[in-house]
Amino acid sequence: MANFRQHTSKQETFFLAGRNSETNELLIKQVEKNEDVLHTKASGSPFVNIKGKTRKGDLKEAAIFCAYYSQDWKKNKKDVIVHVFKGKDIFKDKIMRQGTFGIKKFKEIKVKKEEIEEFNK
Repeated sequence: MANFRQHTSKQETFFLAGRNSETNELLIKQVEKNEDVLHTKASGSPFVNIKGKTRKGDLKEAAIFCAYYSQDWKKNKKDVIVHVFKGKDIFKDKIMRQGTFGIKKFKEIKVKKEEIEEFNK
């Protein structure tokens, strides 16, 4: 397995996250069509893949995990908007750079500054 960031949620759900454009590319290749995937609204974020069934609370915890490692958080230290989508809604055009993907439809989760600050303590 590539050198992904890994996290296990409070509900014992396993998350994988890319570390850079190369590992984001590898991460997306292994996503199943009905698995949840997250990325910040702003560029410069890991893609986060919730492996298997998403349990209650997993989306919020995965969104915080995603935001914590994002450039948006590192630069601004403010609330971060995270997009949530299914593997089947991800596409790649030939002109897109490595680690960049398009999304057909998504939902947004607002991650508050305080939630990010509490992550990993």
